[in-house]
Amino acid sequence: MIRPLDGITVISLEHAVAAPFCTRQLADLGARVIKVERPGAGDFARGYDQRVNGQSSHFTWINRSKESLALDLKQSAAHGALMQLLATADVLVQNLAPGAAARMGLSFEALHAQFPKLIVCDISGYGADGPYRDKKAYDLLIQSEAGFLSITGSPEVPSKAGISVADIAAGMYAYTNILSALLLRGRTGEGSHIDVSMLEALGEWMGYPMYYAYEGAPPPPRTGSSHASIYPYGPFAAGDGGTVMLGLQNEREWQAFCDKVLEQPALAKDARFDSNAHRNENRAALQAEILRIFSAFKAEQIVERLDAAGIANAHVNDMAGLWAHPQLAARQRWRTVGTPKGDVPALLPPGLNNAFDYRMDAVPAVGEHTTSILASLGWSAAQIDALHAPGSVAD
Repeated sequence: MIRPLDGITVISLEHAVAAPFCTRQLADLGARVIKVERPGAGDFARGYDQRVNGQSSHFTWINRSKESLALDLKQSAAHGALMQLLATADVLVQNLAPGAAARMGLSFEALHAQFPKLIVCDISGYGADGPYRDKKAYDLLIQSEAGFLSITGSPEVPSKAGISVADIAAGMYAYTNILSALLLRGRTGEGSHIDVSMLEALGEWMGYPMYYAYEGAPPPPRTGSSHASIYPYGPFAAGDGGTVMLGLQNEREWQAFCDKVLEQPALAKDARFDSNAHRNENRAALQAEILRIFSAFKAEQIVERLDAAGIANAHVNDMAGLWAHPQLAARQRWRTVGTPKGDVPALLPPGLNNAFDYRMDAVPAVGEHTTSILASLGWSAAQIDALHAPGSVAD
């Protein structure tokens, strides 16, 4: 089947999470992604841990279906090879240190004159200008700057997200902006410049708490795994030591919860709990009542009651529970991809499309495709060997 991005070539000077997450999704849709890495160690995310057959969990997740080209871009011959590639490419993605790409002559302004159809996507912590332009940015730091920590965690202790939400947000917006730029180029024939910052990406995701605190109003409180403004909504302990996650959205569901789950219909009309605002104000009293009733039942019994009443609920899974999730298995969401140290399972990208299958190729070793890529540019074996000699390229 034809994939949406078949025939599109992406060159990426990438490391860590944001840019690799963006480009892996482009690869999922069929794009040829050439990942330019430092000779030897490569992308430093390769060394984050050794959890996947001795390989990094982050790297394995976001680098399948790519080709690895090892170049020392400080060497003129290696830089020349990169420019040859850009002449054949559709997209350049980079998330190097602030200003690094521009110092190598890889700014949009410099490249657009030579390659007017090339789309250039720069991913950074704070954007291409402004007082924070040169400030170093890591995921936790952006979570802090964007106010994410102020609404996440317990009342006593703020907490970061357990995944790299700022990086992922930036990668997602880079991905969708590149798709938009490809569509635009189809109309204008011209490439464009995309400037994505982690702060602005996560700032967009913070829209609800920002408006909740509009014009100096109190912000959402930190409520752990409960909802800041809807109750009951969150985890509740059962009598067998299990935990049930549940959520009520409206008064109809509150009535059903009291009638069919708690079997306390009078509670629905209790003046302390007869609206979400009142339930939110009297959380402690309502929580005590719910836990008292739940203590007589096993978690699965409570889930059965919640399902029967049409109340949204969920298991509190750990990673083993997600690996073994029956819904993912039933929908055949797992595939196998190769890595330099053996095959591993991988989830298909979200979204089923009846017109094509996602690309699910191997995770590359550092420089695995260096020789083949340079040969495709017309380099002879002697030229490639000469480039190897000063250490500017590594297979």
